[in-house]
Amino acid sequence: MSLIVQKFGGSSVADAESIKRVAKRIVETRKAGNEVVVVVSAMGDTTDELLDLAEQVVPLPSGRELDMLLTAGERISMALLAMAIRSLGIEARSYTGSQAGMVTDAQHGSARIVEVSPKRVREALDDGAVAIVAGFQGFNRGTGDITTLGRGGSDTTAVALAAALGADVCEIYTDVDGVFTADPRVVPSARKLDRITSEEMLELAATGAKVLYIRAVEYARRHGVTIHVRSSFNNNEGTLVVNPKDGEIVEEPIVTGVAADLSEAKITVVGVPDMPGKAAQIFTLVARANVNIDMIVQNVSSASTGLTDISFTLPKNDAQKAMAALNAEKEDIGFESLQHDDQIAKLAVVGAGMRTNAGVSARLFTALFEAGINIEMISTSEIRISVVTRADTVNDAVRVVHTAFDLDGESDAIVHGGTGR
Repeated sequence: MSLIVQKFGGSSVADAESIKRVAKRIVETRKAGNEVVVVVSAMGDTTDELLDLAEQVVPLPSGRELDMLLTAGERISMALLAMAIRSLGIEARSYTGSQAGMVTDAQHGSARIVEVSPKRVREALDDGAVAIVAGFQGFNRGTGDITTLGRGGSDTTAVALAAALGADVCEIYTDVDGVFTADPRVVPSARKLDRITSEEMLELAATGAKVLYIRAVEYARRHGVTIHVRSSFNNNEGTLVVNPKDGEIVEEPIVTGVAADLSEAKITVVGVPDMPGKAAQIFTLVARANVNIDMIVQNVSSASTGLTDISFTLPKNDAQKAMAALNAEKEDIGFESLQHDDQIAKLAVVGAGMRTNAGVSARLFTALFEAGINIEMISTSEIRISVVTRADTVNDAVRVVHTAFDLDGESDAIVHGGTGR
């Protein structure tokens, strides 16, 4: 008997018929002799609709009350799914995140998991029931308050439960057949990958691939959880996310996939005195504002003025916060002005084979040049090259680069709709 954790996203439980279909799949897994824990997201676009509703009531709702509101979406899903499973003759019990033992810090809206104590989930399994857990949520022991984990929180919930329960596999169900060489909505000829290393998946998730969230992949890698990405619309094998030490991949491809991210903005600090400590001042202020920085570029200073420009990318939603923090210390830092650009996009090529193969950068830059696409910033890691382009050219850039690295498949991928989150 295997213990399987299955996670179904909003598109998989979008309506009553979808919930019935998911229930049948879960029952099949249970009748095959497996113990089953299921994590669910809110139905369809429920979370976004609740956010919109809150903003209509008050522009800046309190974090505590917003978390109380948003967790209602997953509670609806878990209860309906438990009802559907019970109607098929299998015992099912639904649990909120707090009932399932998901203990977090007190950061409303983006809480971090600090402990998982799934006692009631384990008891349900011991009684032969399927345990249905609301994703995206937990509670803080100190305050007793309900918390939410932020976007991708249901993926993280599933992986955390899999780790705590010692599950054999964590199956993430989405609206596509697995992990592809690019987003099949952008590149219809993208190929499904049978396997991908956790290292490559981390890089793809960090650079815009939406099929898995980076927090979930990080958690799985750290705790040795095997992730299996599958479609909730068919029984295809999907994609296994494996660790290189498992020895399952003998020789890695040079480039595994291409991803794009439209969620970032660029801030340029213009006219910064070119002297020691100025960059430290700038990024200390940004860090104090609780803003994460991605790419950084500093221009060569002007010999005549002794001034330089420093550009960095960050989440669009944090741009105004970062600019306010910098403007408050403008005189102390001594910069001239700030420029804000939210019409950028980040493209990345990822592949473990980059470590041992030369010419990847040249191939990437040549493909973009021949397509007339300008590169504004460049960042690299051992297995990734990222570039910033204009937002309105990034989809063309993804298609061009995908072809340049011979990643196109022979037929178009099938997408069943929704976001897959």
